[in-house]
Amino acid sequence: MGFFMSEMLTDTALAQSIGRAIAKYRLMAGLTQAQVAERLNISNEAVSRMERGTIMPTVARLIQLAHIFDCEATDLLKESSHSIHDQARRLIDLMKQLNDTERQHLLGIVESMVAFYTMNKKYEL
Repeated sequence: MGFFMSEMLTDTALAQSIGRAIAKYRLMAGLTQAQVAERLNISNEAVSRMERGTIMPTVARLIQLAHIFDCEATDLLKESSHSIHDQARRLIDLMKQLNDTERQHLLGIVESMVAFYTMNKKYEL
């Protein structure tokens, strides 16, 4: 029973994370939930439930949403990924918006944070 419950929590967390990504991309596209619902031929409530993570969109639905938002379906998924490679790609996408000086500054901040967390882990043991 414990394993099954942890699987349910993982699925719920994943649905909520994907839902946040859907809401983010919808807002970036300048669309309302009603507009997305109309394009998908579903109810506003269904879009709301997807964004809240109470329902998990199908792969087909993610592809439709990606088309509406002019992004890749993987963009909606990688927002919720805990994979270091997906997270690195997200950082790259974010850093592309910065100039060289800003990127160097951000890199210094990240290096300082890594040093801080690494140092704190040593003292936790």
